Parts: sequence; structure tokens; C-alpha cells
Amino acid sequence: MAHIEPARRPERLSVEHRAVDGVCVATLRGEIDHDVQDVLRQALQVEDGPVPPRIVADLSDVTFMDSSGINVFVAAYQRVSDADGWVRIAGAQQSVLRVLQLVGVDALIPCHPTTEQALTA
Repeated sequence: MAHIEPARRPERLSVEHRAVDGVCVATLRGEIDHDVQDVLRQALQVEDGPVPPRIVADLSDVTFMDSSGINVFVAAYQRVSDADGWVRIAGAQQSVLRVLQLVGVDALIPCHPTTEQALTA
């Protein structure tokens, strides 16, 4: 029997951060599942400070999200809400948006078509 090495996969979720008028914009690319939930959790972290934490998660380049991602988003929502902040989702593709809607996350975390709309809501 031959030993087959698992294929090396590039980072399945990449994150870029930028600040826009005091709002942390996390642009995510790839897939969100159990294997990358810690990467997502770190992406949605903001430093405690005098200004309430405000986060926009740009999901326009996220092609898949399972319940692991939902759990991380709900935990981020609870954390920032406790600090009088907010989290918003922008640009979710239809398949990802459908998951957010099915479990009701869109009732907790506003979902906007674009990052610009999420920033000005």
C-alpha cells in the first residue's frame, strides 16, 4: 500500500486590516470553516481603548462559511456590544449570505452589500 502525502494547501483564509475613520475593516479572502476559525477570531479582534470597537468584515471574497464562522461572528458581536461597539458584514456572496440568513445572524449583525454602505450605515 502506498503512502500518500496530503496536498499542501495555501492559507485558506487571508486577512487584511485597514482603518477607516476609526473603524477596523477586515477584508477576508477564502473559506471560513473549523480549520480557520482562529484566524477569523483574530481578524475580528480590536484593541480595547477609549473608542468603542467598530468592525466591518468584508466578506466579498469569502466563498464558503460553515457554522464555525457563524459562532465566531456571534462571539465578536457579543464582545463588541458589551463595549458599546458594533460589527457589520459587507459584501457577502449569495451562498454565504444565505447561511447568515438561515441561522438569523443577519438579525444581530447588519449585512450590507458593500463596505462603503457598512461604513456609513
